[in-house]
Amino acid sequence: MLPFLQINPEDNVLVAISDLSKGSILSIQGIEVTLQEACPAKHKFLISPLKKDEAVIMYGVTVGRVLEDLPAGGVITTANTRHDASPYQVRPSHYTWAAPDVSPWKDRTFMGYHRSDGQVGTRNFWLVVPLVFCENRNVDYIRNAFLKKLGYAVPDAYEDLVGQLMSQYKEGNLASFHPSGHTTPISSNRLFPQVDGIKFLNHEGGCGGTREDTNTLCQLIAGYLNNPNVAGATILSLGCQHIQIEILQSEIKRKNPSFDKPVLYYEQQKYHSEPQLLTDAIVDTFKQLVKANEARRAPAPLNKLSVGLKCGGSDGFSGITANPAMGHLSDILTTLGARTILAEFPELCGVEQELLDRCVDTAKATKFAALMSGYQQRAEAIGSGFDMNPSPGNIRDGLITDAIKSAGAAKKGGTAPVSDVLDYAEYPDRSGLHLLCTPGNDVEATTGMAGSGATLIIFSTGLGTPTGNPVAPVIKTATNSILAKRMSDIIDYDHGDIITEGKGIDESGEGLLEELIRIASGEKLTAAEKLQQDDFIPWKRGVSL
Repeated sequence: MLPFLQINPEDNVLVAISDLSKGSILSIQGIEVTLQEACPAKHKFLISPLKKDEAVIMYGVTVGRVLEDLPAGGVITTANTRHDASPYQVRPSHYTWAAPDVSPWKDRTFMGYHRSDGQVGTRNFWLVVPLVFCENRNVDYIRNAFLKKLGYAVPDAYEDLVGQLMSQYKEGNLASFHPSGHTTPISSNRLFPQVDGIKFLNHEGGCGGTREDTNTLCQLIAGYLNNPNVAGATILSLGCQHIQIEILQSEIKRKNPSFDKPVLYYEQQKYHSEPQLLTDAIVDTFKQLVKANEARRAPAPLNKLSVGLKCGGSDGFSGITANPAMGHLSDILTTLGARTILAEFPELCGVEQELLDRCVDTAKATKFAALMSGYQQRAEAIGSGFDMNPSPGNIRDGLITDAIKSAGAAKKGGTAPVSDVLDYAEYPDRSGLHLLCTPGNDVEATTGMAGSGATLIIFSTGLGTPTGNPVAPVIKTATNSILAKRMSDIIDYDHGDIITEGKGIDESGEGLLEELIRIASGEKLTAAEKLQQDDFIPWKRGVSL
């Protein structure tokens, strides 16, 4: 295998597959390139010289401009290259694509929970949700009352570790203490085996702040209740906050006129005491858990899946291995009639034109362009911008501009037409590939995907992240095998053999699809589920990338 990769024939940079030393002579299409300096793996170097302000081309699009004259073999860095991206416009498009062969999967099923509205869940959860931050403490009381008693809590090995440290300290042996290994298994002795968990959506909103953020949070909570992974919910309200119970009920019906799940409402300001509120909520919730436990999995076609596509802790291999493999998986699912959701609008910067041209009609293209430009303007209004999106970890691993990061991130969406464009907290009503406006922030994005009906989320990472979600199992895929081995406790699937063994993108994506079907059927828990990594952070518009 060559020690470098040219992703697109139009690219004027090559990606180092392994560390390359200064003076290395590399041949590309009959042209010899001498490295002017050492190039670490995942970083990029020029095929031909560039003059100051000329464009750096990668993935076939503009991803930056050089700040000085650079020779062939020069390594691009934040010191000599700035972010830049091609302009975009809504224009007539007659996009065509070659759909993948889906015959191996057209009769496949997964074992899911069938809801009365036709949606099918991959899990069966009960939610406990505060309408305002004032109720978080009461939600915590319910959490503490239920999880251990009903068999949902992970044993706290670290509590035991602190106990060992206390003993060693009292005995004067702390300096020589070496803790033993430990595991945190999930209990298999649950009182309600058909209820996969009780999930708690603590948050800091619901009142104060802007009405826009409050309304968006209300829409998001309604989306979580409508998600087919949810059997029902317990809602705690203070009473005087912006999100009123009636407003939430109206939003639920707006999203789904056929909604008929049990939802229990409690308003603290109508009670004489907090214990009375909690007693009623706990007793009533327990009775509903008995009913939720009556649900059973049954076969469902793969077109009933709704899969979020996310990347985070990205590295220079993300757009080469895991993300294209996810894109192939997305194309298979959308061809079968399923729904996939590509979010993270700051990480679509530079590939807008391709996505606009893939939209199925002009109205959707216009909506996407408006959401992208509006988001960028809000970010700039508070002294930021999409160009500030790459993190220090991204930059160290070769993603030195937002456009480089974005061009690789967009590969998760495959090549299918864009069926619809959703603003944050909108709920889709059709199959196909969707673009969902969220930040690039890992948890704000996954929070938004679940609120838009994702029943599973595939999350690629090159640097490693434990991110999970309360209602949508998050399948963590590694872009490289070094990460998969080093952080095996948080990784579910390894795409690294695309680099190390030359495995095909399609083969890797199809292997991931088989893993996804097992997880959707409840045959296997994701690493994030085992760790009970239930991250929930609603987006406040305009203050996050």
